[in-house]
Order: sequence, then C-alpha cells, then structure tokens
Amino acid sequence: MTALPPQPLSPLDGRYRAAVTELGEHLSEAGLNRARVHVEVEWLIFLTDRSMFGSSPLDPSQRDGLRAVVRDFGQAEIDELATLEATTRHDVKAVEYLVRSRLTTLGLDHIAELTHFACTSEDINNLSYALTVAAAVREVWLPKYRGVIAVLSARAREFRDDAMLARTHGQPATPTTMGREIAVTAHRLTRIATQIEGTEYLGKFSGATGTFSAHVVADPSADWPALSREFVEGLGLTWNPLTTQIESHDWQAELYNRVSHANRVLHNLATDVWTYISMGYFRQIPQAGATGSSTMPHKINPIRFENAEANLELSSALLDSLAATLVTSRLQRDLTDSTTQRNIGVGLGHSLLALDNLTRGLGEIDLDRPALAADLDSNWEVLGEAIQTVIRAEVAAGRSTISDPYALLKELTRGKRIGHDDLTAFVSGLDIGDEAKARLLALTPATYVGVASELVDYLP
Repeated sequence: MTALPPQPLSPLDGRYRAAVTELGEHLSEAGLNRARVHVEVEWLIFLTDRSMFGSSPLDPSQRDGLRAVVRDFGQAEIDELATLEATTRHDVKAVEYLVRSRLTTLGLDHIAELTHFACTSEDINNLSYALTVAAAVREVWLPKYRGVIAVLSARAREFRDDAMLARTHGQPATPTTMGREIAVTAHRLTRIATQIEGTEYLGKFSGATGTFSAHVVADPSADWPALSREFVEGLGLTWNPLTTQIESHDWQAELYNRVSHANRVLHNLATDVWTYISMGYFRQIPQAGATGSSTMPHKINPIRFENAEANLELSSALLDSLAATLVTSRLQRDLTDSTTQRNIGVGLGHSLLALDNLTRGLGEIDLDRPALAADLDSNWEVLGEAIQTVIRAEVAAGRSTISDPYALLKELTRGKRIGHDDLTAFVSGLDIGDEAKARLLALTPATYVGVASELVDYLP
C-alpha cells in the first residue's frame, strides 16, 4: 500500500477547516509566536521610552519599524522560527533570536541586550496566551455564539403565539408556546454571554519566580511592580501582582468553565430540537443536492443537530480538562501547562464548529403548526390543572363547597385520555360560580398557555 502524503490528524485541520479557520489566526502555533514577538517588541519599546539602562526613546520610524515585525509577521517568520527552534530546542528563545536579528536589520543593535530583559519565558508566554485567547474569544467565538442567540431570539418572536403541548418527564403537560420555549434557551445563553464578555484576561511580568529579583538587582531604584503593571495594562490585560513563575491560569479556568457551560446549554438545545423534529413539530427544509440516507431516499436526517451534539461534547470534555489542570502547578512551576494550553484552540474549535452547525440547522427547519394543533387536541386532560385550580379559588372565595378539588380531577384525568365533550360535561356539573364556569368552558388546550407569548418580550 502506498504511503499517504502528510495528512492533518485533527478533523478541525482537515474536513472542518473552513468552519474554524478564523481561530487559527490566534490560537495556532504561528498565532502564538506572533503574539510572543509582539510582547518582546512592546517590552523593548517600553524600556527605551523610559530611557532605562542608558537607552534613549526610539524615534517614530524606528518604533514603527519594530512594530512592523509584528504587523508583517508571515510565512517567512514562521519558517525562520522553526529553523531557530531546531537549534535552540526552546520556542521562546527562538523568538528572542528572531527579534534580535530584526534589530540588526533595523540598525538597532545598540538596544539588543534589552531584548527579553529580565524576562522568564513565562513572562512572554502568559501575556501571549492572554492576548491570543482574548482575541479568539472576542473576535471569533463570541460573534458566532451571539449569532446563534440572535437566530434563536428571532425564532422565539416568530413562534411566540404558536401553542404546543409541553412535556414534563416526557408526558403531556400544561401547554406553552414554541416561541416561549426557544426564548428560555436564548435567555440562558445571553446570561452566559454576558459572563464571558466580562472575563478578566490576567497577565504577570515579574521574572523567574514572580519576585522581580533580577529586575531589582539590575536597577534597585526602579519601582518594578508599578512598571510591570503599566506594561501589562498597556497591552490591554489585567495585571496580576501575586504569582509564582507562572500566571496562575485562574482566569483561564473561569473562561473555559463558562464556555463549557454554554456548550451544555447548546447541547440541550440540539437534543430538544432533534426531539421536536422526531415528533413532527418541526419539519426540515430539503437542501438542494443533499442526501439524507445512502439507501432511503425519503430521509432528511437532522445531522446539523447531531453533529452539534458531538462537537459540544468534545469541546466540553477538553475545556473541562483545561480548567481542571491549568490551575495546578507544582511548587513555583512545572511544564504541564505547555502542552495543555496548546489545545485551547482545539477546545474552542469544536465549540465553534457546533455553533456553525446550529446556525445552519436552525435555518433549515420550519414549524408544522397542524402537528402542534393535532397534539393539543388529543390531550384535553391537561386542562385538569386549570379546572382544579379554579375550583380551589372558588372554594376559597366561598362560591363552592367542593372538598379536595385535586382528588376530584385526579380521579377524572389521571392516566386517561378524555376529550372536549367529557370535560364540558364535567365542568357543567361543577358547584362553582357562573363566571368561573364560563371561563373553564371556553378554555381549550391551545388557549391554556398563560402569558407565554408575553414572556418572549423579556428577551433583549
């Protein structure tokens, strides 16, 4: 058998690449290395701007030339870093050497020794991960997530008045509307979006064990914690003053737990929509050229929702692992977070792929209103709750002497199918006021939905 040419091992880099490629801009190895170069360059500019260690501020063209190393970062730099790392066997050291080489090109050798000054690799790494994860979440994942919420909100409003039989424990229950049910999910997802948008992306810049020891020896007169804070906050991050060699990754655990929570709510959505399709509440809109089954030509399979389920499960499994393991580091530092953090993109990638599936799936279904109406008309017994509640209100108001209304309705309805005529006869014979009786006689399963429609207005 002929050997295959090199192939992507992850389906995110193969079959599903088109759906997740935007994440690669930030959470790939190249994206991480570009962020590392960015941090190294900004540290050089920060030090020279303050004329530290005999340096002078760079002129605007020199500063722009340095920042162009980041702005123009591309395949040449990716290849050069790979060559450098083959010798250094150290990814951050390779980045330092690349920056030094660019200083030579720019005629800035006189500040070369300020490159990576007083830094441990984790000073560069933690800031780079914070920057890349923040960009990936804000620019790629959140817009797609918000897009699903927008589709759900639109569908909730579209279906707000479409009564349907609810099912608690899988059994016929007090009716609701399809729009209200969709609004519940949209509301849940919106709360989580707000939490994720409020994520603090923390950074440290304090040396080998978080004590500024090398910094203080180099310049005892400088207020190094204040300088560190200014630098970290200047990158758009939140400064963490108390760390070991590593930033403690607590913000990452918080973020991944929240994304995983969102995944599980979305999973609930996927399984509910799948179930409504199987019940006939939703009909799937045929897509031109698509095949549902290789042998049964009539089928339209709900694959968007099934694929979303699987990808959400994979995403949560990985994000849960990241959240659990990243918060632990032996003593002042171990390297377990290195491999772990390289999989952040995979965890978010499977979630992003699921969001794509859900967006497409929600656009390929429509409500089968006759199916909803038929189901409601087959389950008049769900009005038992309404009848016994009205009787209790009448008893409390002194307009009825019926004892134990709940037991009365339980005897009539539990485990039985009864219809309009049965309930009409039952209500007509009740010892309750005329107004209450008229209200019950006018009630149907389709109108027994409370203020379900109005509740949709609580969506933003």
